Amino acid sequence: MSELDFLQQYIPETNTWDEMFNSNNTLRKPYEKIIEYLSRESLDDLNKKEELARKLFLSQGITFTVYNSGEGIEKIFPFDIIPRIITAQDWALIEKGIKQRLRALNIFLKDIYSNMFIVKDGVIPIEMIYSCPHFLREMHNVKVPHDIYVHIAGIDLIRDFDGSFYVLEDNLRTPSGVSYMLENREITKRLFPDLLPQCKVRSVTEYPEILYRNLMAISPRQISNPTIVLLSPGIYNSAYFEHTTLARLMGVELVEGRDLLVDNHKVYMKTTNGRQQVDVIYRRVDDEYLDPLVFNPESILGVAGMMSAYRKGNVAIVNAIGNGVADDKAIYTYVPQMIKYYLNEEPLLKNVPTYQLGDPEHKEYVFDNIHKMVIKKTNGSGGYGMLMGHMAGNEEIKNYKADIEKEPRQYIAQPTISLSTAPCFLNTKLRPRRIDLRPFALCGPDGIEIVPGGLTRVALQEGSLIVNSSQGGGSKDTWVLAS
Repeated sequence: MSELDFLQQYIPETNTWDEMFNSNNTLRKPYEKIIEYLSRESLDDLNKKEELARKLFLSQGITFTVYNSGEGIEKIFPFDIIPRIITAQDWALIEKGIKQRLRALNIFLKDIYSNMFIVKDGVIPIEMIYSCPHFLREMHNVKVPHDIYVHIAGIDLIRDFDGSFYVLEDNLRTPSGVSYMLENREITKRLFPDLLPQCKVRSVTEYPEILYRNLMAISPRQISNPTIVLLSPGIYNSAYFEHTTLARLMGVELVEGRDLLVDNHKVYMKTTNGRQQVDVIYRRVDDEYLDPLVFNPESILGVAGMMSAYRKGNVAIVNAIGNGVADDKAIYTYVPQMIKYYLNEEPLLKNVPTYQLGDPEHKEYVFDNIHKMVIKKTNGSGGYGMLMGHMAGNEEIKNYKADIEKEPRQYIAQPTISLSTAPCFLNTKLRPRRIDLRPFALCGPDGIEIVPGGLTRVALQEGSLIVNSSQGGGSKDTWVLAS
């Protein structure tokens, strides 16, 4: 198939930033090599590559879980073979902006669990903090190693019609998706082995090594070989594939709550050789299930007494407990003010305009313009419980408004952002589909590192703006080009 034939199939959407085409319908330079390569392949070859990718995902068990599906809950994560390309210049801005944001959020967490200067100085109202279900009084004045609360962050970015990057949300509790970033790259190496070096694509494979180094560095015991474990809720968790992958790549034990116990304010792992003291827990279990003595008494996912060991400084927990107050979608609206307040800097990455439905004026405006809005629960995730105003029927809107009236603080609204489009190979043709980007940042005693790439999620349904895997989305490899 000639390059012209290949590109003529592709019709960019109007009023949308297209990652491959300029506004005058000319090919952007970063995509030239990949399109030239693809156009030399026959359709049969491209279909074979797509089939190979599907088989590799299947054979390696790269799945996620859909909890509200009537079918079997295990799903293969859809993968699009055409990479999303980010220039060195765009990446430099993303990297600086995320580092700035995380520095401010980390200081905010330390402040909010100690002196609350940001509240006393009137930057954030106290009721916003106290009404957040993830603000944990149990964390007040708890000393965390090196004052790092956010060790791992997944910051969701989108691109508006003018190409500007916006932060859609901050994931600071147990962010997932990094295993898909790593697997997507491994599969791309199989599909296009020559293209990666030709295009000077930067590597993402150092992620487990950087994470392991950071986990070693925060061990409370100054020993050469601290014991690190990855605490998983178990096989039924939607990200269990990721837990097993990261534990294997870092060479640490994958454990569940029943494998650990606390004695004399220290955490131990049960082994065939007896107890082994645990120094660092990379937990993928939510706060409320971590310690049944302090949080949910019915939880069997955590370990009784873990919080006392944490308070005593005998174990480090990654990410810190209580981080949910900083990624609450209502607190998100104050992050630009945090950056100015704590760092005395202007934000490099913009927030999406956001309306707090706990504010009567905001609520009235949103209700009057609900067909132009996306409404979310402040502590929802996975795309569940959202209202897409432009697609919702009158009955759905009426019911949703009734829910908001009961607990307005627990909802925010944002204008519908168009999201940029990228080319996807679907049914033997190139088609534009909406995308977002989740880069992964690792914070350690030596600073913040962001591997050059991330998880690009794709709304595979035509016209859809929802990229979440649980809502029918897929992913593609993310290429950050060297300068």
